[in-house]
Amino acid sequence: MSRALRLSHTSLQDLLAVAAIATAVALPVVLLSVGGGVSAHERAQLEGSGFEITISAPGMHGIGNSHALASQIDAIPNVSAASPVLSDPVDLFAPEGGSEPALAEGVLPGPFLATLSASERSAFPSPLPLGDPTDAPHFANGTYEGVATNDLLVASPLAAALNVSVGETLRLADGPNASRSVPFTVTGEFGTPGGALGPLAGFAVVLPLSDLQILTGTARLNGTSGPILDQVDSVEVSLGGAAATDPAAVDRAAAAVQALVPYYGVTTLASQVAQLDQADAVLTGFYLALSSTAVVIGLLFLTLVLLRRVEAERRSIGIRRAIGLPARSIVGRLVGRAGLLAGGGALAGVAAGAIAVRVLQSYGTGDVPTIAALAVFDPVTILELVAGTVALCLLASIAAARAALRLPLAEALR
Repeated sequence: MSRALRLSHTSLQDLLAVAAIATAVALPVVLLSVGGGVSAHERAQLEGSGFEITISAPGMHGIGNSHALASQIDAIPNVSAASPVLSDPVDLFAPEGGSEPALAEGVLPGPFLATLSASERSAFPSPLPLGDPTDAPHFANGTYEGVATNDLLVASPLAAALNVSVGETLRLADGPNASRSVPFTVTGEFGTPGGALGPLAGFAVVLPLSDLQILTGTARLNGTSGPILDQVDSVEVSLGGAAATDPAAVDRAAAAVQALVPYYGVTTLASQVAQLDQADAVLTGFYLALSSTAVVIGLLFLTLVLLRRVEAERRSIGIRRAIGLPARSIVGRLVGRAGLLAGGGALAGVAAGAIAVRVLQSYGTGDVPTIAALAVFDPVTILELVAGTVALCLLASIAAARAALRLPLAEALR
């Protein structure tokens, strides 16, 4: 009976050691797979964008004279489109009396469509039904005295919320005051679901750049009478043909753009991808550091289990030493046991981490299922994690091996 109980206790210790190591491995599996998946998704989004260069400036609507700047950039070799974009919150008023806040995007219709990624482009009608593709008639060389298009594209969720359809009129205002609103004709809808992190558009509208500039006071300093502002938030530049995938051509174009705007920030998608990779490396280090506490606890528990095993088998160890078995045989037995427990625990941890991610994907709330669905279980990363855990566990068995070799023979055989 005592032997059976001793075996049961030994088995329980082994199971607890495996569970401790599995827990230590499961946490980094979840963190690395989900974090790596999100980073890989963002990298793919950057690499799949329809533009290669971005111009930005500090402050709200920091880029001025955007129409002229777009024309200058268009003249740079290999540039196929330069798309200035102004983003501003507006209030929309429906014919039936409802109102909704929304994000308005002011664009040059032609270049805007040309600088979208393939997935984003599929969400919009082509060509954009927003009047002249260049926005030149209303802009009228900076006078803004041309005839306004006053056409509007509405995201599908917003159109449903306001109960409007193509051909109807929405009034837009730069604030909640309906008396200052301007009528726009809905000429199309956009925003079909497409992005892995959600729909391509929520409550948003797209309209010609000059129309939004007039509405938000970013056209001229005093409405239409003061000095020209022609402000936007960013300019996205796409290259044509083979230049789009040639890093040297992209760098030359970026340098030419920077020469035009020495005080603005000019970045390439390649540099953004490099920054994302650096951030991913930092996050990976953080995930591993966060998991180190669980790993240390697992290693300490395994060490204690092995020391208890030496104590329980001291008579057997003494006999093997007395009959002349070499020390490497005794040490190898302990190391082998540590490797078996560590390997079993590491594999169980990988399985537990994968199951945890699937549970989050199936039963999580909010954005958790969407983010969990991006998880990537990289075989190389998983193998390195398992191998590193087993190696640390083998090092932890040194304490037990030393204890076995330092047992006094007379006491061990007594």
